[in-house]
Formats: sequence, C-alpha cells, structure tokens
Amino acid sequence: MDQATVLDEPLEAEPPVPPPQRIAYRHRLPTRLWHWINALTVFVMLMSGLMIFNAHPHLYWGKFGANFDHPWLSIHGRPIPGWATIPSTYNLAAARRWHLAFAWLLSIGLILFLVTSLINRHAQRDLAPTRDEVKPSHIWHDILEHARLRFPTGEAALRYNILQKFSYIGVIFVLLPLMVLTGLAMSPAMDAAWPWLLDFFGGRQSARSIHFICAMLLLAFIIVHLAMVMLAGPVNEIGSMITGRFRVPPERGE
Repeated sequence: MDQATVLDEPLEAEPPVPPPQRIAYRHRLPTRLWHWINALTVFVMLMSGLMIFNAHPHLYWGKFGANFDHPWLSIHGRPIPGWATIPSTYNLAAARRWHLAFAWLLSIGLILFLVTSLINRHAQRDLAPTRDEVKPSHIWHDILEHARLRFPTGEAALRYNILQKFSYIGVIFVLLPLMVLTGLAMSPAMDAAWPWLLDFFGGRQSARSIHFICAMLLLAFIIVHLAMVMLAGPVNEIGSMITGRFRVPPERGE
C-alpha cells in the first residue's frame, strides 16, 4: 500500500466532547425552608378542610346559610372519600383542630416569608415581571414553549419564566392571604374583634365560599406544579429545592 492510498483513507471521527456540567445556586435557604414547611401545611389544611366540607357540602353567598337556604354549590351525601381527608373517618371536631393548628403555621410562615423576601429582595429580584416579560408576544411564546414541553435551558433555566412569576405571585400574594383572611372572617372570636373583616367579605357564608374557591385554585396550582416538576426532571428540580444546587441544562445546540 503506497503513501497516497494511506492518505485517501477516511480518518475515524473523534467522539464529541460533552460540555462541562454547570452547577448553580438556585434557591436561597429561606425559600427552601418555606417551600417544604408550606407544602406540608397546605396538604394538611386541604385534607382537613375537605373533612370540614363533608360536614355540610353546600356553599352560599351572603351572611346566612343553612339547610333550607339556596346554595350556589351543593353536593349531596359525603362527596370526599376518606383517603383524601384528615381524619379519614368522619370527625368534624378533630378536623377543625387539625385545620386550626396548621392554619397558625401557615399564617406565621407566610408573614415571615413575605418579610424576608422584601428584605433580601427576592420578591423584587426574582418574582417581579419585567416590562418585556409582560408583552403579549412574550407571554404567548412561553405558553407555546410549555405546551411543546420545551423548558428553559442555560441561563434562562436559573430564572423564573413569566408563567411561573404569574402563578407564584397569584399564590403568594393573592390566594394564601385570602385563605388566611377568609379563615379569620369565619371565626366568631375574630368577628367580635374585627367586625369590619366580616363586612369586607360580605358575610360569613361569602367568606366560606371564597375560602373554598381559593382552596380549589390552590389545589389546581399544586397539581400543575407537580406535573411540571415531573416533566422538567424531578431529580434535578426536587434536589435544587433541598440543597439549593441546580444542574443547569446546556443551551440547545451545544
């Protein structure tokens, strides 16, 4: 075999070198602590709240609501199965004790988180939408990307996208405060101390209805949130909420 023949033979291509894996600090300690404490608290409150709802599965608007009043929502029988309630067998008194105990934990945790987020500027830095993000074209682009299951990569994966910002702002600054305030409005002791709160919501039954609606919206958020975590990679997503460290997905095309 002469030299020309050797040079004409194709050289074996070397395997591409994968880009180095980048680890970034994604979640601060206060955020991680509040996330897990709040996750436990919300689940207990939802399940105990469903037991309370089983005691009278009818919702009304206004100041009054009883068996002979006209409800806007009525489910006959025991609509919520035992596996979804705390306790699993019918016990209204125990459900109220569970609900009230964890309501205090939810309220105190929410206040501490809000104060801490304002002090360390987590709310302003990470949750506040920018002018470009609220443009309809940008929002629609993010909706399409999520529908195609194309999640952010590179530097974009370290920031909340606009859909996450809207949902987190809605939960932290709207749903949870409404849950706390409507819960207080249903308390006879708070009615005596703050009668204006009951008037603000239009009566105890209206407060109860708003409380239930917020709870269902919160449950819907949890379901979508868990689905997105599973689709985006549960090991990396859950691990970053435990340790704060996040494996940054490489940019598409790298």
